[in-house]
Amino acid sequence: MFKNYIFDLYGTLIDIRTDEEKIELWEKMAIFYGYRKANYSAFELRQTYHAMCDALKLETQKKHPDYQKVDFDLTRVFRKLYEAKGVTVSDELASMTANVFRCYSTDFIKLYDGVEDLLKTLKSKGKHIYLLSNAQHDFTLPEIDMLGLREYFDDILISSDFECSKPDTHYFEILFERNSLKKEDSIMIGNDCVSDIKSAHNFGIKSLYIHQEISPPITVKLESSWNVMDGSVKKIKKMIVR
Repeated sequence: MFKNYIFDLYGTLIDIRTDEEKIELWEKMAIFYGYRKANYSAFELRQTYHAMCDALKLETQKKHPDYQKVDFDLTRVFRKLYEAKGVTVSDELASMTANVFRCYSTDFIKLYDGVEDLLKTLKSKGKHIYLLSNAQHDFTLPEIDMLGLREYFDDILISSDFECSKPDTHYFEILFERNSLKKEDSIMIGNDCVSDIKSAHNFGIKSLYIHQEISPPITVKLESSWNVMDGSVKKIKKMIVR
């Protein structure tokens, strides 16, 4: 049916719950920064973090005026938080700080039932599997490895690495150009009616929508050719794998 299967990650393959606003997170992060002599209160750290994120987003938008939706590497913010306190930080420590932030902000993370079977089936049939995720490099790649997913993907695109994210079709163009993909051979699978499904439609490829508990509300007409409304990943194989 298709040669190329393009997946979203969170809410499609991975079930995850995070909370980046809980005070406990910022209290722990303030302690972590304090270990390296970058002293913050939890309130100051949170406020400075958000201000730096806003500034970096604006900088990235100016850099890419043709992009409808940009992304940026949060690890740069974690680095700047050290530097604002006069602390020199290595690449390793900046990345580790991003890892710690993600760990403290995550309530749980797991694969949805049926994900491994679906990906194994696709590989056994000689299909190509790609990841097109709105995500952070230093959050997501460790999680992909932790859950044993890396071996299945022919290519992994993380939006923070490319400063572009869905629903901007430029992000799809990057994937297709990198891997010489044809639109007629490809399908997008995702849980977001806009970022995954409407963007795939605008780009000119078919899609499958899967509705999960963490899916955003459906606010636009679903442009997908197939829909799984009960979150059952197991149904995907029956619908679009030949």
